[in-house]
Amino acid sequence: MVQNVTDSNFEDLLSKGGLMIVDFWATWCGPCRMLSPIVDELADEFAGKLTVAKCNVDEASDVPMKYSIRNIPTLLFFKNGELVDRSVGAVPKSDIVARIEKYL
Repeated sequence: MVQNVTDSNFEDLLSKGGLMIVDFWATWCGPCRMLSPIVDELADEFAGKLTVAKCNVDEASDVPMKYSIRNIPTLLFFKNGELVDRSVGAVPKSDIVARIEKYL
């Protein structure tokens, strides 16, 4: 299941620990629309092993600003609340899976 990240719930999601991926996106972003189904698939494939969340940059401003999100889509990878990796652009699913497996 994909969690929706807001400025008010981000720290709570992050505090749960484990591996978490946050997809920063917007409705008007073409590459974001290409990446979104991949992120949804990963949420199903890695259910119970990681938290998958999406942050609409048009609806939340504090979290994208805190992590210097300048281009979307951007995926941030957190392990036990710490930022461990970042991927910018519409990357292939295999690249994302490799990053996930690196931190599991």
